[in-house]
Amino acid sequence: MESQKVVVVVEEADAARTALQWAVRNFLRPADSLVLLHVYPSTKSRKKQRRLRLRGFQLALSFKDICNGIAEAKVEILVMEGDQGAEVVSLVNKVNASTLVVGLHDQSFLYKRHISSLGTQPLNCRILAIKQHSSTRYGLVNAEFSQIEITRLRKLEVKSRFLIFLCPLGRILKRSRRR
Repeated sequence: MESQKVVVVVEEADAARTALQWAVRNFLRPADSLVLLHVYPSTKSRKKQRRLRLRGFQLALSFKDICNGIAEAKVEILVMEGDQGAEVVSLVNKVNASTLVVGLHDQSFLYKRHISSLGTQPLNCRILAIKQHSSTRYGLVNAEFSQIEITRLRKLEVKSRFLIFLCPLGRILKRSRRR
């Protein structure tokens, strides 16, 4: 059985932790390589940058504790600065990952309407998106699994910022009144 390279997006949202827990229980195998990636936003202040990097590393360490149940797994932690979508795409392609595990929540980079921030590189891997639902009355967490079949997730190139109308505005208004 061949080992796989898996990138897990580490975020403060509970959905990210649930996604990793789901992957540990249902997807990851012994001897898999696992990269825990946390991306924090760019800032000009060195003090704030250090604080964000430290907080991201501490968060990734707490995620690493979840991975202790995987025998012989190689777990690596990466904390990067920049746009989350672009950095995730860049790292997945750089390490030639076979799978990306993401926790879906309201601010997830996969939900962005315009994927212009993801860079020009295509993302050629399996994406496992896990959405956490509210807890049941027994304290159990409901999680919904989705395998997103995206073979190429990449930046859309915009050629023109202005729309060119071929017919005059008067004709458009006259046609809309007739109906």
